[in-house]
Amino acid sequence: MELGIGMFGDQHINNKGEVQSTQQRLQELIEEIKLMDEVGLDFFGIGEHHRPDYAVSTPEIILAAAATVTKNIKLGSAVAVLSSSDPVRLYQSYATIDLISGGRAELMVGRGSFIESFPLYGYDLKDYDALFEEKLNLLLEINKAERVNWKGQFRPALVNQEIYPRPVDNHLDIWVAVGGTPESVLRAGKHGLPVIFAIIGGNPAQFKPLFDYYRKVYEHFGHDAKTLQVGVHMHSFFGENSKQVAEAYYPLYAAQMDRIGRERGWHAYQSQQFENGRGPQGHLLIGDANEAIDKILKMEELFGLTRFSAHMDVGGPSHLSLMKSIELFGTKIAPKVREALANKQQ
Repeated sequence: MELGIGMFGDQHINNKGEVQSTQQRLQELIEEIKLMDEVGLDFFGIGEHHRPDYAVSTPEIILAAAATVTKNIKLGSAVAVLSSSDPVRLYQSYATIDLISGGRAELMVGRGSFIESFPLYGYDLKDYDALFEEKLNLLLEINKAERVNWKGQFRPALVNQEIYPRPVDNHLDIWVAVGGTPESVLRAGKHGLPVIFAIIGGNPAQFKPLFDYYRKVYEHFGHDAKTLQVGVHMHSFFGENSKQVAEAYYPLYAAQMDRIGRERGWHAYQSQQFENGRGPQGHLLIGDANEAIDKILKMEELFGLTRFSAHMDVGGPSHLSLMKSIELFGTKIAPKVREALANKQQ
C-alpha cells in the first residue's frame, strides 16, 4: 500500500482574520514536499482551488517546482478539476512534469466539490456531469495515442491532431477522485481507472458498499483484478501527544469547517464532532503515531487499499507543525504500517 500526503495549500488565518500571504505559503509548500521525499513517503498530491483561503490554483506549477527538489516521490494533482479544464492542455502539463521528474507524475481528476472554476473559465454548472464525462473520455483518448480524432459538445473537434509532449513510457497514470455517488464509482470502474474515495465525514465503514461496487464494476468490464488500485483520502494530522495535538489543531480545523459550512448551509462545527471523528469508528486521523498506525491498518483491512492519502493542511496549520506531522508520518507511522502489511503477507 502506498502512503502519501494530499494538500490544498490552505493559508493560515490568525485570530484577527488576517490571511497568510500566498507567497509565503507557496514557499513553505515546496519545503514540505521536499521533506516528504526525504522521509520516504510514496506520493504527494495538491488540489486546485480559486479562493482567497487557498494558495494553489494551478497544481501543475507547484508540482513542476517540486520535481526539481525531489528524487523519488510521485507528484500529482489531488485533484485537477477536469470539468473546467482543457484536457489537451492538462495532459501536456502533466506530461511535462513527468519528463522533468523522470516519470514520477500522475494526474488525479475529479468533478470538483468547489465550483469557483466554472464561472471563472466560462462553464455552466448545469453541464456539471456532462462536462466531466466528455472531458474524461478525451483525456483517456489522448493517453492512449499521440494522434487523436475526437468530436464532442464542449470544445472544438480534434482532427488527426498530434499531441505533444508525451510522458515517460508514453503513458500517464490517471486516477479518479470520487465522493459518495454510485455514478462516479460506475464511471471509474467502467474505464478501469484507479479510484480514490474522499472519506471526510461519518463512519468510514459506511463506504464499504461503494468499494465493493467498484470492484464488481471493474471486473464486469473485463479489467484484470490484479491491476485494481483503490485508495482513501482522509483528514489527518500527527503529533507526539494525542491530546496536545488535538487541542492545538481543533481551533484551526473547526474554523475551516465553519468557513466552508457557512457557504453550504452546514451547522456550526462542534467539538464533539471532532472527538467522534478522532475515535476508533471515526473519519479523522488526528493524534499520535500509534493511533494513526492502528487506523490506517484498519482502513486497509476494511477496504483492501492500495493507497492511503493523509490530507494534512486543513485549516492552515503552521509550517513548523506541518513539518513535524510530515516527519512523524514518514519516520514513525509509515515504517510500522509497511512492516505490519509485510508480516500479514507472509
